[in-house]
Amino acid sequence: MKKRMKMTGLLSLTLLMLIGLLGIFAPILMPHDPLAVDISQKFSSPSWDYPLGTDHLGRCVWSRLLLGIRYSLGSALIIQLIATLLAVLLGAFVALKRGLIDFLFIRVCDILLAFPTIVLAFGLLGILGPSLKNVLIALIFTQFIYYARIIRNLLIGLNEKDFVQAARITGTTGSKLIIRHYIPNILTPVATIVALDVGKVILEIAGFSFIGLGVQAPIPEWGMMVNEGKQYIRQHPEFMLYPGLAIIFVVLLFNQLASSMKEEQ
Repeated sequence: MKKRMKMTGLLSLTLLMLIGLLGIFAPILMPHDPLAVDISQKFSSPSWDYPLGTDHLGRCVWSRLLLGIRYSLGSALIIQLIATLLAVLLGAFVALKRGLIDFLFIRVCDILLAFPTIVLAFGLLGILGPSLKNVLIALIFTQFIYYARIIRNLLIGLNEKDFVQAARITGTTGSKLIIRHYIPNILTPVATIVALDVGKVILEIAGFSFIGLGVQAPIPEWGMMVNEGKQYIRQHPEFMLYPGLAIIFVVLLFNQLASSMKEEQ
């Protein structure tokens, strides 16, 4: 069973890397400018020139899907990376200091985490306004608070371990203690949580774009593409189907990768 999960995880990681490469090299691979409007080509059927046809403005759907990898998957990875790094720094600081700092940290986390992260992000976007930059800020903040609490708990759990006590006796403190003993021992569980949450963040980015609070037209983020295609769902359901399937596929790959990582712990 574990061997099968490992193979599935490796396959998921390989596919995700390939999708990431498609996003990185999208400007080279795109057959057309994804933002170029050509009304004379609107609603064109799939062809060699337009592999997935064109939308209501004559824009190449395939080119927009490729560029959308950067905005959907790329934005989610940036959010997770920044939020995790900030959470490690704050969580480690709190776990080492304890006392009043730890007490205040827990109380602030309790207040903020009393709201679902999506509701907290909604509130921040309501204050900041709709845009990709503000979506990044809102989701980084909500993920950062959530991860900082988890990392703080993991690190405090290590304080009583024999190897940590031995390191303290030999004079290892501060950043050396964190880098040499704390982080290596929380890396796997934190990576698993972060990998599982990438799919959730992709869905949140797409959801905000779909309701008009996230990425704004004409940027080809997948959620925005679904939003643009909804008015043509009867005549051309594929406008919603293509980006919707892309979202589902990438989210499932991350969930499978996280499951395989969890099994190996």
